[in-house]
Amino acid sequence: MSKEILLVVEAVSNEKDVPKQVIFEAVEIALASAAKRRFEEDALIRVSIDQRTGDYKTYRQWNIVADEDYSTPASELTIDDSEEQNLGIDIGGIYEEEVESEIFGRIAAQTAKQVIVQKVREAERAKMVALYTEKVGKLVHGQVKKVTRDSLIVDLGENAEASLPKDQLIGRESFRMNDRIRALLLEIREDSRGAQLILSRNSPTFMIELFRLEVPEIAEEIIEIRSASRDPGLRAKIAVKTNDRRIDPIGACVGMRGARVQAVSNEMNGERVDIVLWDDNPAQLVINAMSPAEVDSIVIDEDAHSMDVAVKSDNLAQAIGRNGQNVRLASTLTGWSLNVMTSEDAEAKQQEESQKLIDIFVTGLDIDDDLAIQMVDEGFSSLEEVAYIPMEEMLDIDGFDEDLVNELRSRAKEALLNQALQAEEQLDGAKPAADLLAMEGMDNHLALVLASIGVVTMEDLAEQSVDELLDVEGMTEARAASLILTARAPWFAESE
Repeated sequence: MSKEILLVVEAVSNEKDVPKQVIFEAVEIALASAAKRRFEEDALIRVSIDQRTGDYKTYRQWNIVADEDYSTPASELTIDDSEEQNLGIDIGGIYEEEVESEIFGRIAAQTAKQVIVQKVREAERAKMVALYTEKVGKLVHGQVKKVTRDSLIVDLGENAEASLPKDQLIGRESFRMNDRIRALLLEIREDSRGAQLILSRNSPTFMIELFRLEVPEIAEEIIEIRSASRDPGLRAKIAVKTNDRRIDPIGACVGMRGARVQAVSNEMNGERVDIVLWDDNPAQLVINAMSPAEVDSIVIDEDAHSMDVAVKSDNLAQAIGRNGQNVRLASTLTGWSLNVMTSEDAEAKQQEESQKLIDIFVTGLDIDDDLAIQMVDEGFSSLEEVAYIPMEEMLDIDGFDEDLVNELRSRAKEALLNQALQAEEQLDGAKPAADLLAMEGMDNHLALVLASIGVVTMEDLAEQSVDELLDVEGMTEARAASLILTARAPWFAESE
C-alpha cells in the first residue's frame, strides 16, 4: 500500500499541477477519517506519511486541559491525569499514542479522492490568485466559454476562468461561445465559492490600458494619461500630458490618419473618444475638456469646487451635449462641478451677485453706489475683508488714501459689531424654560441658542434628532446624542 500511495500522489500532482505536499496532506486526512470510525465521535486522529517511502503511522491525540475545563473525554485529558501517568505534558500540550493504521483500501481511497478534489481546487484557486493579483487593472485575453443570463464565463487559459458581468459590457454588445475577447481585470472578488476574477469592458481604466497598448509613448511614460471619463459605447474623454516638449501628446494618441485612436474606438464598440490636453490650471483644463464647444468665460467658486461655464447661446446645445453627455464627461474628467449657461445668463447672474455686494457695502459702510461698485470691481466680497484686509493692499487701489481706508475699515468693523449685537438680541429674546436650563449637561448659552431655534423645553429637545442639533454651532454628535437621551429620560420613567 505504501507504493500505491506514492503512485497516487505522483499521478494527481502531475495531472493537476499542484505540489505533492498538498496531495500527501489530503491522503493523511482521508486515512485519519477512515481510522476515526473505530473510535468515539470526538476522538482526534492524526496520520503521518513518510513522503520518501510511503509508509504511514496513525496516532490518537488528547489535549491536556485544566480540571475545570475538562468536557470531552474522547479528546481531552486533565492535568491531573497527565501527572498521574507521568506524561510530563503541561496544559495546552498534546499527548498522543500510536494506534493501528487503517489500510489504504476502497473506503479510504474514496474519502481521499473527495479530499484531494477539494484540496486541488483550493490549490488551483490559490495559484490563480497569486498569478493574477499583479494583473489587476491590466488587460487580459480569453475565450468565451459560457454565456449565462447575468455574465460571460471567460477562459483565460492555465485553468483560470473569469466572469464578465453583463453590466460591465459596452452598450448592447454581445458575444457568443468561443469568441475571443479582451477585457480589464477589474478585481479579484472573494465569495462563498472562493476567489473569482471579475472583468470589465466599460471601465475608464479599460480605455486607458487600450491606449497604453496602442501608443508606445504612453507605455514608455513619455506621455501620461492624467484623467479619463466614459459614457460606455457612446463617447469618452481622456486628458493627456507630455513629458517631452518635442512630442505632441494629442497627435501621438491620434496616430497617423487616426489609426491609433480608431483602433481603441473599434475595440470599444465604436465609442467616440475626445483627446484633450491636460493643464495644471483648472480653468484652462475645463476649457480644454469642454471641447468641441468653445468657452467664453469661466467663474470659479473654490469653496463649492464648482465653475460657471459661459458659452454663446448658439453653442449651448453642443456644450451640454445630448442628455448632458459633454458637460458630464468634462466634469468627471476635471473633477469640478460644471454649470453651463449662456453668456447672457452668466452676465445676468454676475450682475445680480455684484448688486447684492453693492447693496451690502452701501448699507453697511454708508457709502455711495460709485464707491461700492469700485470696491466690488476690486474684488471685495464681504465686510470682513474690508475690516481686516492689510491697509497696504487697500492703499494700492486707485483713489484710495489713508484717511479713506481708515474710515472704511472703521465703518466695516462697526457694521460687523452691530450684526453681532443684533444676533445676541435675538438670542436674548428667546427665553428657555426652567426645565431646559436645569437639565444635566446644559449651560445658559446653549439653552439660549436652542431657544432661538424653537427648542424651549426639555420636551422640545427630546423630540429632536441628532442631525437637527448638529446645525447648532459647536455641537458634536456625541454631545447631541447625550442631551437628547437626557431629555427623553422622563419618557422611560413614565413607561415603567
